[in-house]
Order: sequence, then structure tokens, then C-alpha cells
Amino acid sequence: MVESAPGVSSLMEALVFSTTSVAIAEIGDKTQLLAFLLIARYRRPWPIIVGILISTLLNHALAAWLGAFAADWLSSGWLPWLVGGAFIAVGVWILIPDKLDDESESRWLKHGAFLATLMLFFIAEMGDKTQIATVLLGAQFNNLPMVVLGTTLGMLLANVPVVLAGHLAIDRLPLNWIHRIASALFIALGLWIILGDAMSLL
Repeated sequence: MVESAPGVSSLMEALVFSTTSVAIAEIGDKTQLLAFLLIARYRRPWPIIVGILISTLLNHALAAWLGAFAADWLSSGWLPWLVGGAFIAVGVWILIPDKLDDESESRWLKHGAFLATLMLFFIAEMGDKTQIATVLLGAQFNNLPMVVLGTTLGMLLANVPVVLAGHLAIDRLPLNWIHRIASALFIALGLWIILGDAMSLL
């Protein structure tokens, strides 16, 4: 795990990068498509937004803790290469379009806006690229609260406009370019981690 010195700069680094990377990666992701499906069905934005908030906090707290635990357990010599390689893999993964699983959604949509959102977002995030990114961010930054806060803010920044504005928030965005930017961001961070470790060995 990267040992950041305590202070405002290290807190802001973890918060800003976690927020930015997840917000960009989430655009066009299946959970954003799920947010559109939920608002189209229920027409009740605030229960959906609260459901997204609570679900993301729970899911990403678990993911960030797992990343921090893995970072403590793994050999420090291998960690930068594993984390860097995983960031690059997520960057490539972002370029693959997501689809919703209609069968799993239909079982929860009858339970009301809040409960359906809470359960569907938690399930949809399991193994999703933004959850994997949160695991990696937890491994990379030595500040779990800021990582969880940042990734949750990122999810809200990407999904709340969809809930409030409906399909206009998705249909009018250049998704191909947004996915490419998000992909480049994750790949660049992965390369930066690997090259930084390689340079430190010279």
C-alpha cells in the first residue's frame, strides 16, 4: 500500500482521484443504465438517490477494505505491479459495453423505489468495474475513508443527473469519448504505478 503522509494534500489526493476516476468510469456503466430504468419505472427521484447512496457506501466500504487488506497481505515488492496491472485491465474493461440483466432486475422491481434501488445497485456493483476500481484504490491509497467517500461521490455525480433528468443525461453525452477518457485515465495510472516502482529500483 502507498504510505501517504498524513495531511490535507494526501487526503485530497485520495478523495479527488477516487471521485474523478469512478465518476468518469461510471458514465454509460450498467448501474447508470439501471438508474435510468428505476426512474422510468417509479418516477420518484429521492428514494432512488438515497438507495444509490446507501448501497454504494456499503458496497464500496467493503471493496476498499478488501483492497487495503490485500495490500497489507501481499509482498510490497509485487504490490505495485499487481495494482498497476489491474488498473490497466480495468482501463481496457471500460471499453467493453455493459448490458443489464433483465431477469435479476424483475425480481426486485416490485419492492418499491428505495428497496429496489438498494438491492439492485448492490447486486449490480458486485464484480462491476467501479467496484474493482474501488478495491484497487483501497490498495493504492492509505486512506480508506477518503477512498470510500470519493468513490461514493463519483457514483452520485454520475447517477444523480440521470435520476433527475431521465434519459437526457445519457442520450446527449458522447459516451464513446467518455469511455476512452476513462480508459486512458486508468491505464495511465497503472503505468505510473508500475514505472514509479521500476524507477525506485534503479
